[in-house]
Amino acid sequence: MEPAELKVAIKRRLREELAFISNPEFSDPQLGKQVFDQSLELAPRKAELGIAAVRRSGIDMPIHLGRLCEAPLLNPEQERLLFQRMNYLLQQAEVHRSQLNPQRPSRVRMELIDRLIALAEWHRDRIVEANLRLVFSIVKKFVNPNNNFDDLLSDGIVALIRAVEKFDFDRGFRFSTYATQVIRRNSYRTVVVKQQERQKTVGGLQDLDLDITDEGRESAISEKRWHELRSRLSVMLDDLDRREKLIIRARFSLGSHRKVHTLQSLANRLGVSKERVRQLERRAMEKLRAMAGKANLAELEPQ
Repeated sequence: MEPAELKVAIKRRLREELAFISNPEFSDPQLGKQVFDQSLELAPRKAELGIAAVRRSGIDMPIHLGRLCEAPLLNPEQERLLFQRMNYLLQQAEVHRSQLNPQRPSRVRMELIDRLIALAEWHRDRIVEANLRLVFSIVKKFVNPNNNFDDLLSDGIVALIRAVEKFDFDRGFRFSTYATQVIRRNSYRTVVVKQQERQKTVGGLQDLDLDITDEGRESAISEKRWHELRSRLSVMLDDLDRREKLIIRARFSLGSHRKVHTLQSLANRLGVSKERVRQLERRAMEKLRAMAGKANLAELEPQ
């Protein structure tokens, strides 16, 4: 990097504080040599482990997903050493990060920090891949017509990574005990939030006099029709002005809004009175009803 680019990179690095689990033993100047002198002795990946994981899942999914589960489980000593090394490397990176100075940029120190972080991520990834079968076994229990395996698996892997980054290896219990709780709680939250969003969106569409379900024929519309309805609603929302769009999304918990907002909270956010928000909401609903009346939604009704 050129000097100017290096200064920008240093400023960016100073804004990004490194997260790790500290430990009193990290202050020992001999610790680095001790932990890296020990061999991890990780077993090689085995294709049969991945194939077995796919078969046990009971889910109809591509066989290539089994490659995620080819890493053997870690024994307690390997697990502790990986966590110890990962957090120690991040702690060392943080020590050097705190010494960065944009006015006296050091390319060598920046390269050292990047190398320490890369090594920490390598150790993190070894922990993650050894526990992916745990994610498979948990998320498959939450699969239903409205929550597919792929989405739950992606969310579960993110939860697993987060669990690795927050686990204190010095507490005396296995990581799988902690990770199971994190992944299960995350999967449950994903299902509940999606269901709440679905119910509120359906309620909003019903307020527009759109008959989108028929309990006598089906328990719910198909996933394809559901996404089509959401797409149509999104298009209609785009025809509202900025404040109307914000109010409708917030009132019906659409998009990034994970909870229903009160009229008063929206009034505070927009800097207007509560009654004015009510008027804007009423005007927006009238516009949406008019647009819904013109839209051809017959093909979206349940068959």
